[in-house]
Amino acid sequence: MPIRVKSRPLATPDRALSPISNRAEVPLPDITHDDLFRDVVRKLSQYITEVVYMPSTFEQLRTTSAGDELRTLTEHLSARVTNPAIVNALLALRWHYGAINDGRGVSEARANACEIVAWRFLTRLSEREAVEFCLYEIPDICPEPDADEPADGGESNERSALLGNTVRSSSSDHCSDHDRSGTSRRNLLFKSISRLTMSRHASDVEELEDDPTAPFIHLNALEIAAIADAKRFLSQHVVQKIITGIWNGEIIFWDRLSVHSEKKPRFYNPSTADPFSRLRVPKYLKAYEVAFFIGFLLLYYSVLIEQNRYAITPLEILLYIWFAAFFYDEISEYIDAGSVFYAADVWNLFDMIMIAIGIVFAVLRFVGLYKADYTLVDIAFDVLSLEALFMVPRVCSILSLSPYWGTLIPCLKEMGKDFIKFMVLVVIVYVGFLTTFSLVGREKYAFPHMAMIVTKIFFGSSYVGFDIMEDIDPIFGPPLMLIFVTLSSILLMGSLTGMLSNSFSRVITHAREEYLYVYSVYVLEASTSNRLTHFYPPFNLLALGIFRPLRLFLPSDDKFRQGRILLLKTTHAPIVGLIQVYEWFTKKVNPDGFDNFRGPRQTSFKKHSAPPPNRPESRPRSGYRPRMASRPASSEMVINKPKPRQVPEDDEGDAPTDVEVRISELAGKIDRLTALVVALQSGAGIDTVRT
Repeated sequence: MPIRVKSRPLATPDRALSPISNRAEVPLPDITHDDLFRDVVRKLSQYITEVVYMPSTFEQLRTTSAGDELRTLTEHLSARVTNPAIVNALLALRWHYGAINDGRGVSEARANACEIVAWRFLTRLSEREAVEFCLYEIPDICPEPDADEPADGGESNERSALLGNTVRSSSSDHCSDHDRSGTSRRNLLFKSISRLTMSRHASDVEELEDDPTAPFIHLNALEIAAIADAKRFLSQHVVQKIITGIWNGEIIFWDRLSVHSEKKPRFYNPSTADPFSRLRVPKYLKAYEVAFFIGFLLLYYSVLIEQNRYAITPLEILLYIWFAAFFYDEISEYIDAGSVFYAADVWNLFDMIMIAIGIVFAVLRFVGLYKADYTLVDIAFDVLSLEALFMVPRVCSILSLSPYWGTLIPCLKEMGKDFIKFMVLVVIVYVGFLTTFSLVGREKYAFPHMAMIVTKIFFGSSYVGFDIMEDIDPIFGPPLMLIFVTLSSILLMGSLTGMLSNSFSRVITHAREEYLYVYSVYVLEASTSNRLTHFYPPFNLLALGIFRPLRLFLPSDDKFRQGRILLLKTTHAPIVGLIQVYEWFTKKVNPDGFDNFRGPRQTSFKKHSAPPPNRPESRPRSGYRPRMASRPASSEMVINKPKPRQVPEDDEGDAPTDVEVRISELAGKIDRLTALVVALQSGAGIDTVRT
């Protein structure tokens, strides 16, 4: 029978076409200039949770109508909000949502939304304002210390970690510091934001008694981005310019070495800054590190070539001093940076292995000389020979700062992880066949001999297995050997090659982000430490030998800090002289200096924020958006601030590639398909009548 189709007009769907809601009743967050960090996090989380309720990819949020609400939020923040903790709060929420695995992808979409809003907000600021927002540290709201305590914290400032671990205790009125690192540190940060986002209706009294954002105290936005693995945020041009400014020393955190110096991000001024503050510039730290490792390598070769079995030579004593200075410097770096940053640098793993080899060598060497056991001494030198496997790549680690080599290192790192995972399956198969062959052919082949034969077969010498398969057993030997050769040489090796190829392709696609993330972590690790006096090795042993014993029986006060400053200036004067000569030559070539950062030089955080604009009840899903009222600018800002660059309103980042354009087109098709599905679910559509 024929089927008559009667069409009805589609009803308006209950939901918008995109994963982002267009509901006009969702108010924009009302954030004032004086709001605390926890209040900013709560208000932003309420808005993000309301408008992002369906799964959406990063590209959909960035290039399609799915990101309309995010553009409105960005315009609102840039036009009406001047709270300095905005970027910190967005990145903290990005880490919080990214750590949640809800199985539907909504949390991932919210994490991407927070990251997009953060870097779009920065692109609407001048470069100097972006520096202030990115390097703003979340303040401590604990009571001020007593008057008899040093203003700079004394010992705490000298030894406190980069990622401050201040936690407010709910059972007392004072704040205490708890040393946390690694996984426990990440868990503490995650729980703190989780408590804040899940307790939006808690009373103010409860919040004051137990501050859930206390673990984020003394962290700036870039450090939170590194913890949150916000690699897209860190790879943006405006953020990389700030990090490059820190690398080159245009942005510094200590401008002078004095007892009452205060850590604060500022632009370097050669006429007022202390020349010894240049010792904290990451570029000079890396240059000295390379020189130190070159001297280390020369001593290493000298000791191995001489190899005196019967006595410790002066060169060997100098090598021990180098080892001790290197070991103490690594401990100091770990304390300053914290394990979250320390573990992010792959070269720190090489350092730990080098230290372990040096300790084993020293123990075997001293025990062998004490007992006159020269066989043990020879073993000690053989152990020391292993040091070259890690020391030579460590000397060349400076190449990882170049884009080409820095791109390969993340690829090799991911391939190594996948290789280790795959080797679990290989070991299982290997042990199973080794056990079978050893028991079946136990009359002719001992277990060590059979283990070597199976290993050769696994690494490609298949003919060895075919030659002995009948000797193992006339009945079971040939079929078992054929299965093992096929499994190991064809299936396992082919699977391993394909898996590593996929790992390389997966990482190389985002190689630039991976490289810039590693580079950013190194710069932050080297520059933002709370330690005022940083001794280069081997001079750090002098500070350890002089001041550490005195702390056991004398009070730690300003005199100790003054003594450390005096010792640092005495021992590092030649290094500072070389730095000054280098900067004098570079200034002749590039006289601009830190003026490369455009925008007003004065502090740009306004003390009062304007009320939020009235949001229109309805607006198109994409395309036109009502213009937000611009911030009133003072005459000084109008004079100093350059003309805004003409950039697209939706994307101020990198230009989209062909793949991104295709993804955008596919996202549009997905939107249209979503509209059809929603319309069918709402009951509208086509009535079919069978006649």
